[in-house]
Amino acid sequence: MTAPQTFRPADEQLTALRKGSAEIIREEELRAKLERSRASGKPLRIKLGVDPTAPDLHLGHTVVLRKLRHFQDEGHTAIFLIGGFTALVGDPTGQSETRPPLTPEQVQANAKTYLEQVFKLLDPQKTEVRNNADWLDPLTNQEIVRLCAKYRVARLLEREDFRSRLQKQEPIAVHELLYPLYQAYDSVALKADVELGATEQKFNLLMGRDIQREYGQESQVALTVPILVGTDGQRKMSKSLGNYVGITESPTQMFGKLMSISDELMWSYYDLLTDFAPPVIVRLKEEVRTGVLHPMDAKMQLAHYVIAGFHGEEAARKAANEFDQVYRKRGVPSEMVAYDFDLKGNPKLSRFVVEAQLAESRSEAERLIRQGAVEWDGEIIRNPAHGVNIDQIGEHVLKVGKKPAVRVRIGNPGRGR
Repeated sequence: MTAPQTFRPADEQLTALRKGSAEIIREEELRAKLERSRASGKPLRIKLGVDPTAPDLHLGHTVVLRKLRHFQDEGHTAIFLIGGFTALVGDPTGQSETRPPLTPEQVQANAKTYLEQVFKLLDPQKTEVRNNADWLDPLTNQEIVRLCAKYRVARLLEREDFRSRLQKQEPIAVHELLYPLYQAYDSVALKADVELGATEQKFNLLMGRDIQREYGQESQVALTVPILVGTDGQRKMSKSLGNYVGITESPTQMFGKLMSISDELMWSYYDLLTDFAPPVIVRLKEEVRTGVLHPMDAKMQLAHYVIAGFHGEEAARKAANEFDQVYRKRGVPSEMVAYDFDLKGNPKLSRFVVEAQLAESRSEAERLIRQGAVEWDGEIIRNPAHGVNIDQIGEHVLKVGKKPAVRVRIGNPGRGR
């Protein structure tokens, strides 16, 4: 028989779990669960559900994964739930239109790569991996009807996504209304004590509390974490927006992207992507404010910490040295993202800036050029009409602001490369 587990006092656990959390609903319930867990020696069951809708994870995904790891570090059971069924339905959260469901083959392939990546953060020996297809697939029609009978349509339509689409007379498919019910039923099947999610998942997490009560279970605590703002400092981190830092990217790429964030955004990253205690972060902010610590050095410390967590200390040191060589000593990076272009006519430099994803539009690229933020082979270009001609066939280094430099390979379409 396994001996009861030993836990830290509930208040000490709560202090650690609050860091990087947006909201705990309800905190007094979580405290009671932690105290009961400590008294019985039985760990809480902490649920994090993820629909494997894409193969790659970025730092935005890791915010909630880190919170799951925090519970795991406190001795509780981390349940990483793969939405093998719900990914086929499609989460309507944040969607302005019905999104196409994935195929089972896509879900299976994405789930495999997800697990390879999440175990960079979670302890695989202490993680319970589940798939909601195991209990949602076998539900009979009668069981689905009974599940639907436990929640009011009016309350479903209070959800921001649905309310907004109704007001705009945009279509809502019936299966989208079922999605939060299925997610809530996951909590019943897993007997979850706590469910984690980003702030945009709050409605779904709260529905889990209601549905558990309907099935005679104690309601889970809903703990939300903030959405990580992307490297552009404006929108949520997203691969489609190009403002992301992928956890499988090379250390050099990750370092360059992290160093490109604003000094102000840096502190949010410290809070959500590191285990630095709040007093340590406060002290760092004060040192930067008073000039004791340069903002770039604080940012380099952040980048080193984040990269070491995914690639190891040695890789983080090499990436820091590379950055120092390129950006402080004006060297040329040994590793850069490369873009290939065929030379057609006499294109403006602004075209390459946009197509290398260093600006979102031609007008923005031209504005950056006028501001002196664009370098071509180490030379600052200030003329937005600057063109690239046939004499420049070959490789060039393009840099915009604090973003990582990229390699531009220009070929002659008539001769090949």
